[in-house]
Amino acid sequence: MRIGMRTAEALVEGNEAYLCAEPEIVIGELDGPVGTALATLIGDQVKGHTRVFAILNSDVQVKPATLMVSKVTVSNSRYTNILMGTVQAGIANGVLDAVRAGIIDKSKANELGIIYSVWLDPSVSTLDKIDHAALFEIHREATVKVLRKAMANEPSIDWLLENQSTVQHFFHELGVKGELESAD
Repeated sequence: MRIGMRTAEALVEGNEAYLCAEPEIVIGELDGPVGTALATLIGDQVKGHTRVFAILNSDVQVKPATLMVSKVTVSNSRYTNILMGTVQAGIANGVLDAVRAGIIDKSKANELGIIYSVWLDPSVSTLDKIDHAALFEIHREATVKVLRKAMANEPSIDWLLENQSTVQHFFHELGVKGELESAD
């Protein structure tokens, strides 16, 4: 079965504010629009939003090819090292977990590409202690979750229509209650 392009978003939170992963992905065939977008993004680097492949370690890129794009402007080396270390490793392992679990068909691993918009809380740059094992697991779990949702076309339009009036956007609700922090 050909996968032209699918999208998904997921959220996984831990017990600390920085332990949050909220990936948004596009997945599809490398010889289609996703492949074109992936090649364009990797060739058109932007300062503060460097795009890198998800790797297990230097010289070991995962399949399907997964291009990480930061949602946050990267402005210091500590943030970069955490994003391009613990988080990148968590995402890479999550992609392989999804293949192992059959969420992504192993026979399609060389034919698909993933554009992975990654969130890492900027507060990690200022924290004295970071639980790298927990941060790794949060991003690994979120990767499997977002890939499962994309490949299953979830949420379905029927579910969305049925639940539209009961699902509330968290930050919208904070705004309605007057509880949003002021912008810096």
